[in-house]
Amino acid sequence: AFVRMEAGTNLIGGQPFSLENLGEVSALCKTHQVPLVLDASLLSDNLHFIKMREASCKDMSIESISNAMANLCDIIYFSGRKLGSARGGGICTSSLKFFESLRPMIPLYEGFLTYGGMSIKEMEAMAVGIHETLDEDIISQGPQFIEFMTEKLIERGVPVITPAGGLGCHLDAMAFLPHVKQEKYPAGALASAIFLVSGIRGMERGTLSEQRNPDGTEPLANMELVRLALPRRVFTMSHILFAVDRIAWLFENRESIGGLEWIEEPEVLRFFYGKLTPDNDWQKELLKRFEADFGGSC
Repeated sequence: AFVRMEAGTNLIGGQPFSLENLGEVSALCKTHQVPLVLDASLLSDNLHFIKMREASCKDMSIESISNAMANLCDIIYFSGRKLGSARGGGICTSSLKFFESLRPMIPLYEGFLTYGGMSIKEMEAMAVGIHETLDEDIISQGPQFIEFMTEKLIERGVPVITPAGGLGCHLDAMAFLPHVKQEKYPAGALASAIFLVSGIRGMERGTLSEQRNPDGTEPLANMELVRLALPRRVFTMSHILFAVDRIAWLFENRESIGGLEWIEEPEVLRFFYGKLTPDNDWQKELLKRFEADFGGSC
């Protein structure tokens, strides 16, 4: 058994945890002798929010906050693509027991301990990326862009998750499409509608992302979100304003959006590999309305 904390929680709008909260969880784990594991893939956003929002940390450096977090955990792992802007990843621990138990698995599945299947250039690039995680100017850019997009959508009346979190701007699909039943996957339907009218890809974070129960029934998610992730060092303000304009138009025409239903549903990772179709002709009707307003424009 172990307790896992995720820096920048993906399924609840990219919201962070506080250093104080991590400390309380760590103390509880130590009391019951349960390892605390930290997923640090989205650590940079969480570091920014701790610095900005947690009063006791406002005068701490990003490096000091990082060290404090590391000292509270038994194992830290991360995706290099997310944390270090490079392919690969890492598993870190200060426990000799955990290190020795993990060591035989690395050459079996990845590569020798000194490189773990990664090339030298990938390790060098990851080292630079991790070092940049300690730069306040760099790690603040993503959250600031996301906050800007969130505020612009709020100005247009679009329901979004607040306060703005990390990773991306998150639309509240149940508030956006109250007429679409949760069994018809409103977040998935909204993501497909956004793509149709803008070419913008979003990620469903709701019931579609859940697995069915053993008896075949479907657990409904607590939240139905569409994640509009903002890649680092890629988007300009004009990209964001384009997205805001198309999403706001879609909100004004939201009654044209219907639900989805499965035509191919794998037992595992259905939201990656499955196929869905509109539950009626709503996508065609939506495109007719779009063409009436925009002509042939994309």
